Amino acid sequence: MPDTTIDSQSVASFRRRSGGVLKQIGKTKRPLTLTVRGKATAVMQDAEAYQHLLDTAAAANAEEGNRQGLEDAKRGKGRPAKEFFAEFEAANGISR
Repeated sequence: MPDTTIDSQSVASFRRRSGGVLKQIGKTKRPLTLTVRGKATAVMQDAEAYQHLLDTAAAANAEEGNRQGLEDAKRGKGRPAKEFFAEFEAANGISR
């Protein structure tokens, strides 16, 4: 959980310094809570850190893993199982 006293700022402040804030988030990899009238309303985070969060959720949650896998397939990511198993068998000295 982010330390809201350190990692939070108002949306108005973010608007004024968005470039610097984005650089800070990229450098520190720490999320930033954006507030409106002192209440947390959104969290910004580095894209790489967000992907790590998704990967962690997928590992802990089969449904999320399936969702991500289907999204990857729609984008043409991945490869045929036959190809993977052929490479795996060759790399591990397994013959059929």
